[in-house]
Amino acid sequence: MSSEADLLARIEKITSCQNTGYLNKLHSQGKMFVRVRLEKLLDPGSMYEDGLFARCLEEGLPADGVVTVVGKINGRLVCVMANDMTVKAGAWGMKTIEKIMRIQETAIRLKVPMIYLVDSAGARLNEQFETFMDRRHAGKIFFNQTQMSGVVPQICAVLGPSPAGSAYLPALCDFVIMVDKNSSVYLGSPRMAEMVTREIVTMEEMGGAQMHCSVSGLGDVLVETEEEALAAIKSYLDYMPQNFEETVPIKDFRDPGVGREIEQIVPADQRIPFDVYEFLSRVIDDNSFFEFKKLYAQEIITGFARLSGRTIGILANNSAVKGGVLFPESAEKGAHFINVCNAYNIPLLFFMDIAGFMIGSKVERESIARRGARWLVSLGESTVPRISVIVRKAYGAGYVAMSGASFQPDACLALATALPAVMGPDAAVNAMYYNKIMEIENEKERAKYVYQQRQKYLQDINVWRPASELFIDDVVPGARLRDELSKRFEAYSANKNRQQEKKIKRNNLISR
Repeated sequence: MSSEADLLARIEKITSCQNTGYLNKLHSQGKMFVRVRLEKLLDPGSMYEDGLFARCLEEGLPADGVVTVVGKINGRLVCVMANDMTVKAGAWGMKTIEKIMRIQETAIRLKVPMIYLVDSAGARLNEQFETFMDRRHAGKIFFNQTQMSGVVPQICAVLGPSPAGSAYLPALCDFVIMVDKNSSVYLGSPRMAEMVTREIVTMEEMGGAQMHCSVSGLGDVLVETEEEALAAIKSYLDYMPQNFEETVPIKDFRDPGVGREIEQIVPADQRIPFDVYEFLSRVIDDNSFFEFKKLYAQEIITGFARLSGRTIGILANNSAVKGGVLFPESAEKGAHFINVCNAYNIPLLFFMDIAGFMIGSKVERESIARRGARWLVSLGESTVPRISVIVRKAYGAGYVAMSGASFQPDACLALATALPAVMGPDAAVNAMYYNKIMEIENEKERAKYVYQQRQKYLQDINVWRPASELFIDDVVPGARLRDELSKRFEAYSANKNRQQEKKIKRNNLISR
């Protein structure tokens, strides 16, 4: 056989799945062969591969179980690492690790997004001496991720298992997609948990996609199929720049479609919840909202959107869930989202309708003060354009956390329905008149007294006094809000050097 023919034969053997049993198993699970995944993710003809011949002299280890490529998504250069589940169940071997590190280093050098398609059984225990301890062994992958954090977007689609130490790979990414019933991330398997702690638990309960997207917060988007996972990568990337030095280009856009006016959506009574998604649809470009952690800590809504074609990040209190009060989980969710936006030059827009942070022994034991402080640190360190809008209630520390004036936003605006105060009327009346209330024995008289004091307190909290004192920059009619925000973000984004001082060294880690 000629050298050219031999080369082509070797390429064919490496790139075509030789393990038909494993391939059939993948198909039965609704999973694709690794190279099919890459074909569907990347622009046709844009891909080139490094490390194809890793361990080519050994039988049964094509490319050592991982494909590392540079390619394009919608014309944009990206680096991709994709585990091959048909080779040793995607487990990491000697050259697997070296290839992953090299493609990470390529992403850093080219300053392009790094995408991980994870489907792996973890590390190969029979190769632990060659993969575990040295400076260029498995831990260097995670070290590289910490150095890339906030420098280039890191996107992970968990398409199968990611156990033991490899669980930190998705945990160190900016954005994690998980496939229902197929994805799993855990430090110890259910079998190991039973052996060590006697806990009986299923794989889904331990580290399944539903659990991580709704309980732990590790997953940011839950999808049903691999096709949806690949589409989510493309959608997320569309809201990201190539790296921390760039900004997302202005896109073509459509104004919001026909719908109710903001005044019709937001009830004047701050105790009545409303549909925040409908509210957002009246402000942002039509069909432009991409939600982040939709199933997790739903009392705070986070997501990317466009406003007159400009990419922005939105944080909005959701009064329909837990009254929009912030919990430890929502504090971490908000901090993570703020960090991502700040790292990649995405302006932030806050919509306030918040009674504050949750109180009680349970949340204190869950470190609500410490975890809430993470939100405040992220907010205080942010240097991107930032606007806050008081929609209705804005009480106490909740007002501060939602980028109130004391946290130096570019503008603090309000709707006519705004009710800023240190404390809500019910809590305030209880705090000020508790002894008097307890002295009234007749229940009807007591309720009447509480009502009277509540109404009296409400007369003192409205939008006009803070507006007259210039605590609020403008009170905006709902019909003008979209246009007002568009003009302000255009102005505040004109200074391209506002982040330079903090960006010279490197962004802080995007903590989760």
